[in-house]
Amino acid sequence: MHSDLVASRSAEQKDSKDPRRDSKEPRNGTPQLDAVSLAIVEQLQEDGRRPYAAIGKAVGLSEAAVRQRVQKLLDQGVMQIVAVTDPLTVGFRRQAMLGINVDGDLDPVADALTAMSEVEYIVITAGSFDLMAEIVCEDDDHLLEVINKRIRTLPGVRSTESFVYLKLKKQTYMWGTR
Repeated sequence: MHSDLVASRSAEQKDSKDPRRDSKEPRNGTPQLDAVSLAIVEQLQEDGRRPYAAIGKAVGLSEAAVRQRVQKLLDQGVMQIVAVTDPLTVGFRRQAMLGINVDGDLDPVADALTAMSEVEYIVITAGSFDLMAEIVCEDDDHLLEVINKRIRTLPGVRSTESFVYLKLKKQTYMWGTR
């Protein structure tokens, strides 16, 4: 029995050192990606339409293995493959960052903001604001309606501060593997 346990542990250790293993055991519920998975993410960040065969060549895996890893990364919520647009080119003329202060529990307000189509992302923060939300709207009237009629009226919202974007200088999504 002891030898079976030792053999089992030895096999587990061997597997954990296998460079083709797609992720280590989750720490605090977050997948820990190995170098190959990170390389796949990097390949897709450069070109989200890159063929799996080309990615496989670059990272040393078969096309099928890359396909499986990509699906696992998608299923785990590690990444999304999406088309990123410039809001100005698709009819959205106003973007703003909104700092929000909340009385009480932050989650109900964050959940309500998450449900709004104009809110691109929402983060719970430490500092001057409890929440920060990026809003993308068609024009100034639309932005005013979203802030004044929909966000400021949410139960728990104490105050807001708007930071209207005048010009977007940089927007990148390449930080995922550095």
